[in-house]
Amino acid sequence: MVETKPSDVIRYGIVGTGMMGLEHIHNVNHIPGGVVTAISDPNERSRAAGLDAATQAPDAPDDIGVFSHHGELLESGLVDAVVIASPNFTHRSVLDDALTADVHTLIEKPLCTTVADCWAVVELAARTSKVTQVGLEYRYMPPVARLLAEVRAGTVGEPRMVAIREHRFPFLPKVDDWNRFNTKTGGTLVEKCCHFFDLMNTVMGDRPLRVMASGGQDVNHLDEDYGGRVPDILDNAYVIVEYPRDRRAHLDLCMFAEATHNQEEMSVVGPAGKVEALMPTSLLKIGRRGEHFVGDVEIEEVHDDNIAYEGLHHGSSYLEHVNFLATCRGERPIEVTVEDGLYSVAIGVAAQRSIDEGHVVDLADVL
Repeated sequence: MVETKPSDVIRYGIVGTGMMGLEHIHNVNHIPGGVVTAISDPNERSRAAGLDAATQAPDAPDDIGVFSHHGELLESGLVDAVVIASPNFTHRSVLDDALTADVHTLIEKPLCTTVADCWAVVELAARTSKVTQVGLEYRYMPPVARLLAEVRAGTVGEPRMVAIREHRFPFLPKVDDWNRFNTKTGGTLVEKCCHFFDLMNTVMGDRPLRVMASGGQDVNHLDEDYGGRVPDILDNAYVIVEYPRDRRAHLDLCMFAEATHNQEEMSVVGPAGKVEALMPTSLLKIGRRGEHFVGDVEIEEVHDDNIAYEGLHHGSSYLEHVNFLATCRGERPIEVTVEDGLYSVAIGVAAQRSIDEGHVVDLADVL
């Protein structure tokens, strides 16, 4: 069981106040029972932006702790929980400190950039009595959450095939453009696609066996130069993931496809039918074999009235924080575990290796 102390309000510290750190602050500002009491970031402009965002909360404290290093925040006594939203390559070092401090932790995806670092975090998290949850918030997107609920209810029977498509815009600028290089991100299929691999694992309810992938960097960032270095991040890929009992999943990623209607499409097919979730149109489609046919399925526009702040991810980050707060109070078990984070990274690492080496990669070889 997770140990927690009774409290009406969970005091948040935000480690890293770039784009995602600000997103977390704005979400916490809208959640009853949570308040940002401290922030940390080595970048002065990011710290200023984080402080400005935190002071916008109606119940913001008069004095919010502002630190240049996460260690100072952890030692301040100002927080009950931290959100780690610093760049990917810093996650392991920040987690080493957070998981040995007396705080709950929500770590942004990816858990770490390497499988070895993920394993180290899994071992650390097993030794703490506090909550450690991974920020794979796509599970909470309303149409995706409904799709998962339909799968659990048996609408399609045993899932046999999962297909996910993300056709989107290129990577956005980040502080010091850290997200332009594999060494700092873990690679596109770790940085961006761990969300989708987690959804595959969640639907299948099992661990993957092997991965095969094809991809490249064909359009984006090729004209950028960083001290003689050209970015090396993939901008398109196909990834096939195989699971026990002859089941499989597929990812279709393109990051120069912003001229599109739906950025994400997800489908699950089984012997009894098919369910689909479409974002941002927020549609759920259900087709039952023997009842529906091509062009004739149930279509529902999905909304969650519990969402008080839509933010950048269709309200999923808000619902993630509602879940996290309940877990910190001991009201529910951890829903997105560090083991989930590990396997989502491992599939991405295997896919990157499959592309680099041109063959199928067994997950056992990566793990």
